[in-house]
Amino acid sequence: MSYTVRSSEKLRKSGSEAETKALLYLMNFRMDSDKIYYFVVDFFNDLTGMDSMASKLWDMQSKGAHNVGPNAIGKELVTLFKNYMSELSFEAYILFVGSVTGSLRKDSSIDIFGRSNIKESAIELIKNGLVEEGKDKEYIDNDTLTEKNIDDFLDKVLIVVDNDKKPSEYVKAIIKNHPNIIPEEKILDAIFNEIRDKQAGKKNASSVENIVIETTDEALNYGRHLTNNEIRLMTLQRIINSNPLGKGIPASFVNIYNTWPPENQREMLEDCQRALCRALFNKNAADGFWRLFENTYRLIVEKPNDSVQNLFTMIRSIPDCVSRCPDFDVLSLKYFIAVVKDGIQG
Repeated sequence: MSYTVRSSEKLRKSGSEAETKALLYLMNFRMDSDKIYYFVVDFFNDLTGMDSMASKLWDMQSKGAHNVGPNAIGKELVTLFKNYMSELSFEAYILFVGSVTGSLRKDSSIDIFGRSNIKESAIELIKNGLVEEGKDKEYIDNDTLTEKNIDDFLDKVLIVVDNDKKPSEYVKAIIKNHPNIIPEEKILDAIFNEIRDKQAGKKNASSVENIVIETTDEALNYGRHLTNNEIRLMTLQRIINSNPLGKGIPASFVNIYNTWPPENQREMLEDCQRALCRALFNKNAADGFWRLFENTYRLIVEKPNDSVQNLFTMIRSIPDCVSRCPDFDVLSLKYFIAVVKDGIQG
């Protein structure tokens, strides 16, 4: 197998917001979102989801345009069609758009839909647009633009309509099961903007046009990707206004640290830091981590003058709170409490 990167493009501001929404859709709004680990920017397409071993791909074309009609939809599908006709196999082919005209959908209340919700008259216009645009693109083999290929492709396409959802709504989905730690909208917007800027930085890196890869994992060699872990870390960092993986000793932890034998202090501190890193990035216990964080955050706000030891005792007494986050032991959990406490209290 070989794949040649074609049609990469520089990021436009209008597109960057839509592409970040598309990324967060892949990360949080699909039944298979938990399988997506990497988000590869402007390589196979505007955005490509990839599992942790680069064996599964989710192909996404993202456009921030509004009131997109069927013919324009067809034109926007060209890169997805190119990938459909390539030797690669994708789990999904997704077009993310701002809004669509009334001539497209049978049921306009459905914002995530496939061919079954597209009017027959619109299907013909989509085909026309795809063929017209495909013939203009040198990276599309005109021989592939057959009725059968296009029909088979359209059976697999999913259209996602944003309909002007706020950026904050997409960020909330990262921690949607834990409403007590969802911050105010300006913090959610700041998280979104940070993800957007990181994504833009990946896209504006050195050109990958015409690069040939033999295996999908080679796409990661070019550094044009974000990970689930990075995005979770950005979110947590903004909520507590501190880098939870910083290398220093949290002030609230100094009393505990000073009780350790001096010859063991460095090693024990590093063990705590490694445990926190594992807990934050353990996708199999992600919900447990956010539940633990939610309860820790709540208790610190309610009892700002309590010591780390007192907070630890209270958290440990909450049923199933600690047990669902198996990467922590006693010392590393106290370290985590101190990190959150110092972050919240500035």
